[in-house]
Amino acid sequence: MLKENTQAPDFSLPDETGVIHTLSQYAGRNIILYFYPKDDTPGCTIEACNFRDDYSAYENSQVVILGVSPDSPKSHARFKAKYHLPFSLLSDEEHKVLEMYGVWGKKKMFGKEYHGVLRTTYLIGKDGKIIKVFKNVKPAGHSAEILANL
Repeated sequence: MLKENTQAPDFSLPDETGVIHTLSQYAGRNIILYFYPKDDTPGCTIEACNFRDDYSAYENSQVVILGVSPDSPKSHARFKAKYHLPFSLLSDEEHKVLEMYGVWGKKKMFGKEYHGVLRTTYLIGKDGKIIKVFKNVKPAGHSAEILANL
């Protein structure tokens, strides 16, 4: 996992419409880069909808929200439309950015181990440096936690 006060690595990923986003295109703005396991699952839906519900507060603070998961752009498009999400969802089907940011790792459910997304959020400053890392995120209340750190 990346550390606070270090430069956030640049990347290129497609959003739900296939448009490529790079971290560097948001230079000069604070960024919430949140990594989540899967579209339209209970925890991920709660997390995304909380960001949606607080979106005007982020806009007023000129903060960009980018969600990243290994789901396809098509899956992201359905998820975004279903819940009226006003921010981009980026697709990392090959796990390159997930691994770069240290959020792809071993998980355990019902006694079975598997690899998946470790729910994590990076708050990145206008200079591209990581201001804060939120590990083991609890979806409910996470948006409020971030807003308290802006």
